[in-house]
Amino acid sequence: MYNISKYSYQQAKRLGVEIYPSEKKNKKIDVYKNGKFIVSIGDDRYNDYPYYLSKYGKEYANYRRDLYWIRHNKDIYSYGSAGYYAARILW
Repeated sequence: MYNISKYSYQQAKRLGVEIYPSEKKNKKIDVYKNGKFIVSIGDDRYNDYPYYLSKYGKEYANYRRDLYWIRHNKDIYSYGSAGYYAARILW
């Protein structure tokens, strides 16, 4: 089971959503708004910004974040989608 970082909780609070560890296979986080399930985000087989930040420092984490945003540019701007929440909560 994925341990949600303080960073991700803070990002979720800024977005006005609640997050919990996902019970779905290979997913990190379930996102809820007003008690209603919205989407599962993050593949637990891949790393995210808080991981890189804690293991390698801010400079490398920011580099990995930039690569993520470039790679997922098509799906991170669709409000309410898994890509939207993943980009803002995990990155």
